[in-house]
This record gives sequence, structure tokens and C-alpha cells, in this order.
Amino acid sequence: MNEPEEPSDPETADGLYDVAVVGLAGRFPGARNVSELWENLREGVESISFFTDAELLRAGVPRELLADPGFVRARGVLAEADRFDAALFGFSPREAQIMDPQQRVFLEVAWEALGSAACDPDHFPGAVGVYAGVSQSSYFLSNLLSNPELLRSVSPLELRLGNDKDFLSTLTSYRLNLRGPSVTVATACSSSLVAVHFACQGLLNRECDLALAGGASVTFPQVQGYFYQPGGILSVDGHCRTFDAGASGSVGGDGVGIVVLKRLADALADRDTIHAVIKGSAINNDGAGKIGFTAPSVEGQAAVIAEAQGAAGVDPASISYVEAHGSGTPMGDPIEIRALTRAFRAGGEDSHSGYCAVGSIKTNLGHLDSAAGIAGLIKTVLALEHRILPPSLHFERPNPAIPFAETPFFVAARAQGWASDGAPRRAGVNSFGIGGTNAHVVLEEAPEPAASGPSRPWQLLALSAASEPAVERAAGDLAAHLAAWPASPLPDVAHTARIGRRVLRHRRALVCRDREDALAALAAPGSGRLLAGDDPIPGRSVAFLLSGVGDHYPGMASGLYLEEAVFRREVDRCAEILTPLLGVDLRPLFTAPPEAPQGTGPDLRRPDLRQMLAPAAPRASALDRTAILQPAVFVVDYALARLWESWGVRPR
Repeated sequence: MNEPEEPSDPETADGLYDVAVVGLAGRFPGARNVSELWENLREGVESISFFTDAELLRAGVPRELLADPGFVRARGVLAEADRFDAALFGFSPREAQIMDPQQRVFLEVAWEALGSAACDPDHFPGAVGVYAGVSQSSYFLSNLLSNPELLRSVSPLELRLGNDKDFLSTLTSYRLNLRGPSVTVATACSSSLVAVHFACQGLLNRECDLALAGGASVTFPQVQGYFYQPGGILSVDGHCRTFDAGASGSVGGDGVGIVVLKRLADALADRDTIHAVIKGSAINNDGAGKIGFTAPSVEGQAAVIAEAQGAAGVDPASISYVEAHGSGTPMGDPIEIRALTRAFRAGGEDSHSGYCAVGSIKTNLGHLDSAAGIAGLIKTVLALEHRILPPSLHFERPNPAIPFAETPFFVAARAQGWASDGAPRRAGVNSFGIGGTNAHVVLEEAPEPAASGPSRPWQLLALSAASEPAVERAAGDLAAHLAAWPASPLPDVAHTARIGRRVLRHRRALVCRDREDALAALAAPGSGRLLAGDDPIPGRSVAFLLSGVGDHYPGMASGLYLEEAVFRREVDRCAEILTPLLGVDLRPLFTAPPEAPQGTGPDLRRPDLRQMLAPAAPRASALDRTAILQPAVFVVDYALARLWESWGVRPR
């Protein structure tokens, strides 16, 4: 690989135009979330379902179609697409029934994506935008329009609001209380990657401070087949063989994907988890310079790739992977490689071959229509994060129309480590829509995260959900996360759970020392350590009940004084006011004596703390004198109240 180039624009070098991917969520064939998606991609799993006659007949497919030799019984199916947590979003059962499942699942995934980004919209200080695309509502056409009784009981406006793609983004903004731009994008197969481009522009133009970008495509009925037509876009056997000599097209699939984006400078300042960085993006259209409306164009594709690379300020030779559109057609695949080669060699200075891998998620999932681009982007983000190139499936012999040896590219047909010579790993993502709207995004691996700072010896893990079963699942998900990611600092997990989630009615709380302690408590919910609560009143008021005398003892506030800066500051302030009046410094009365350090906090035997506590320390019996005891207890109560206020717990 070449040495990293010097960007031509000094502002680009400073990351002024970089956008961070700070959250991602999705549901795909064979994968309930992005973690399962990555496992499948890494292991080379094909998630296409092949249906039996019985399954197709139950789904309503006419029996006579099953005997046709051209009927292909395959599709990428999205599990549980008919389910919806209506109550969480304030929908009545009737509203949910007439709502397009694409929009229902997109709303649920948007909720998950915000959780992934640790963003509670009600407390986020900026504007949150939504940019997304969705396929035509087959649910409306095949389910609702065929139900005369339903049509008589529901107004046309209600039906439109729940099924028209115009309302995908605005409905999400309304239900999640998002106040930034809300734009639905419709460019066919490239919709979701075009949405990512617009989201980046919205962030860079300061129209929003956080953006959800993605798309959804769910077809009903899900169990169905299609007729193979020679020369068409659908595969002869239900397998997508991108770039292979046996490629005959793709196969349909369902999925939903969303990324959460933020200006890189803001993400770094906020210490967000950054999964990858978008260096640049571009969109264009082929125009009329092609053989037909549905045909691809070398010129259009090459132009958009080159424009995105220019916007990113990177040398194409520094890009070592491209997630291709990968339609798997005998004509489309050669055109895409020709366009990529033209863009990568636009300057004419690089004639090296075979240094950049290409692949396509369509070989795993099928073609997800409006969600195809976001699926490819999420795959590439995960590959950068894990530094592994997953295999592009079904590649055995190259398409004879693609002279790979004369191009910068080779097909990543097997899983392999993503090598680097010390320069940042970079990738491109293609998505091309029928009708000619092309999109390309240039990604770079995330900067190394800053190390977490010191924290308390005890952590509070807080969970909430809208129902009792949901909060139980949340506790299980937390345990699974702690088990799967042993390197995750527990204080970071606790902080994210506290500030990055909307507080709902059903609660769980756990105080623990470390990861092992947390796992043990979560595995034994009946032990009494995992506290449960149910609060139907949002924003319930709080009163502080302060302790009186009688329970005091020497060293009673030592842990708080040593570990909590706010508590220590308020105690010091009070002590400085009271010392001239009482003739004694109260602090040694309720901090542990140097000879008996307590807890796991800072050691009182350290010279600086010993010097602070030693001078003129009154005997513990001084706490039995009312003139000393009453002010001492007051100081502890007052400092504790100020500490709670600093945590956001304020009395009314």
C-alpha cells in the first residue's frame, strides 16, 4: 500500500468535514440485530430462505405456480416483521393494525439506534434529524385493500398516514420527539445510502446536531417466490453470485438498517463511541447517457465515486475495500468494476493491480431494495471496527467480462484480516438505484478511543422499560453484553445506561463493584440485590429527608469525602465557615482516622491526606457534645444534598 497522502484541503486534514458513526442498529434476514449480522457475515452464512410447497401454499401461493420450472422459491425473510411494540410508541391496537410493517419496524429500529448512540432525545441538547427511505407498501396493496370491512371502518387519510412512504421520517420524528430535519428519500435501491449523504450534509450545514439515516424494506407476504426471466435482475436459483461467471441476478430480501451520525469533532468532544468515520460522500444521476432507464452507466458511477473521494480528500490508492452494489447480473457487475477502475485511476498515476478487495452483502442477504445501501454501509462499518474482511459468497470463477488482473480489485471470497501498514483503513460503499441515482460513501476506521478516567469503587446500573417483560429482557441483554465484552469498563456501561436511555415506567437497579459482581447479581434476580420498581408517574417529585442525631459515628462520611469531589468541596466550605465559630475543624470527626483506612478508595495513609486530617484532631468523644454534634451532622446532610443535586436529583 502507498504511504498516506497529504490532503489537498487543510480543513479536511483537521477533520472539519468528517462525520462520525456513533450508533447503528438493524434487523436483517437471519439476524435480529447488528451483532448477529456480523457473526453471519464473518462466518460466511447465506441467510436466504428456500420454501417448501407446504409453506408456499399456506402463504396463499396458487398451487399451479409451484409446478412451473421457472418459479424460484427463495427470499431473504425478516423474522417477526409482523410484530410491533405498539404501546411503547403510543399507538392503539387499531392504529398499529393499519400501519405498514416497514414503518413499524423502522420505528423500533430507530429506538434501538438512539440507544446504541446513548442518546435520549428528551435530554439531547441539539436537534436530531431523520433521513430515510422505504419501499412501496406491499402490505397496503395486498392486505388492506383486499379487506372491504376494514376499508369501510377507516378513513382514507388514516390509511395514507400509516402506509404512504412520505410519512416514514416525519412519523419517526413525531413518535420519538426529534426536532431536526425530517426527510423521506425515494431513489429506489439507493434510497438509504442517499439518505446517509443528506444526513451528512445536514450535519455539516448545522441543520441538525445528530442524525438518523437509513431505510426499510419489508414485503408482504414474506413467504413467496418469483419467476426467473433470462436477462432479468433476479437469479435463476435464489443465490446471488456477485462478480462470478455464473451470476444470473439477485434475490429479493427484507431488512431495516439505521446509522446514527454526528460531526466528528462533537463526537470526540462528547467522548462518544465511534464505530467509523465518514470522510466524504456524493450523489448524482446517470442522465440519458445509457441504453435504457433501468440500465446502469459507467460514466455516472465513475463520476459519483470520484466525487466522493474528492470530497473525502483521500487518495484512491489508500482505499483497500469497496462494498459494491453487486447486483450479480452479467451486465451490471462488469459495469461496476469498470466504473470503479476509472474512478480509482482517474489521475492516471496508479497502475497497480489487485490491492483493493471488493464484495457485496447481497450474496448473504439478497437485494434489500430501499434498505440495500444501508445494509452495505453497516457491513463495512462493522468490518472496519473488527478489522476483518468478511467473505463475499458464491465466488468461484470471475465473470469473463471482468478483467480483474487489469484492475485495482480482487474479490474477497474468504474471510481475512484487514491488513494495514499503519495508515488508517479506508473503504468505499456503492449503491445505485434503478432510474440512475448513484451514491458513494468513503469510510475510515475510527480513531483510537481515549482511555476512561478513574471512577468510583461502586457502580449503579439502572435499567427501565415500558413493560415488565421488557425490563426483564433488558436485564438479560445487559448481562449478555457484559459477558460478550469483558473489556468494556463497567463505569462506562453504567454511565451510558444512566444518561443514554429514556426513563420508562418499569425499573431495575443494581449497585455492584465490578463486572463479575454485576454478572453474579444479574444471574440471581431473587437474591435481593437487583432492586425492582414500578413508577407510573413520569417526573415524580423528590423530597430530601435528612438524618438527625443518634446514628452518627466517627468516620461516618469518610468514603464520600474521599471519593466525591462535590461532597468534599461542600464539607470544606462549611468547615471553613464553622471553624472560627466553633474553635475546631469538624472534618476529622467524620473522616476515617489515618490508622484505619476504609473501603477501596484513596488510602488515608497517603502523606497528603494524613497531613490534612492530623492537625488538632478532636477526640471522637467530641461528637457527644451537642455544640459539635449538631453542626457536624448538618454539614454531612448539607453536603450530601448538594451531591444529589449535582447528580440531577433535585428536591421540590
